Amino acid sequence: MEESKVPKVQRLAAELREKIRRGVYTPGSALPKVRELQEAEGVAFQTARDVYGVLEDEGLIVSRKGKGTFVSRILGKIHRDGTGRYIKAAREEAGARGAFAGEIARLGMTPSSTTVISRERPPAKIAQILGIHHSAKALVRARTMLADETVVQIACSYFPGDIAFGTQLEEQDTGDGGSKSRLADAGHAQVRIRESIDVRTPTKDEADSLDISTARPIYEITHVGLTAQGRAVEVCVHIMPVTLWSLSYEWPIDQPDD
Repeated sequence: MEESKVPKVQRLAAELREKIRRGVYTPGSALPKVRELQEAEGVAFQTARDVYGVLEDEGLIVSRKGKGTFVSRILGKIHRDGTGRYIKAAREEAGARGAFAGEIARLGMTPSSTTVISRERPPAKIAQILGIHHSAKALVRARTMLADETVVQIACSYFPGDIAFGTQLEEQDTGDGGSKSRLADAGHAQVRIRESIDVRTPTKDEADSLDISTARPIYEITHVGLTAQGRAVEVCVHIMPVTLWSLSYEWPIDQPDD
């Protein structure tokens, strides 16, 4: 298509995308303000906003209210393999402290997290999944999770008190393989995983924690770990920016006859 016939938004987005990929704008660097882009390119203010919207949807840039627009420190999306990330070898690889740490390290980034541990009543729907009384307390591990010093998700795990209180799950370092390995050590191995995924906009607190706009969509993944007896021994709610993550799952269906 001739350049003159390419819509302005797509043309300007392509030019900025190429500059980011060539390193003209490096990860973490500031981009021109919307008004500056408008004036430099001689386009409408909304057109300039739409250009940044396209690149933000692609995960290449982030807009921070009152601060400006920046090239994402993580270019492209982090791939979350919902099929293989929880197997023992993956979550314990090279001493990883769980599925997230192993996943991020395999992608060549450095994982880290901060964790707040408490005993409290879980939300009613979590208590119901865990099969505990609505007034009972669960062990809660609320984490802010980073890849190369960029917050990429927040996650909150809930464990029934009768199997978690007084164990290594209440310590900051849960050891190789993280919580799933410690539950397995205690005779509560998770053999089946159930996940449900919703897409919504974040609350203000979630957006602040992830350093994103409240207008940007997030995945909410409710993860349930079940034992061979069918008991739910962990519920984890993951909050992840759509612009930073891609999700994939694989499972067998009809198997060919021998």
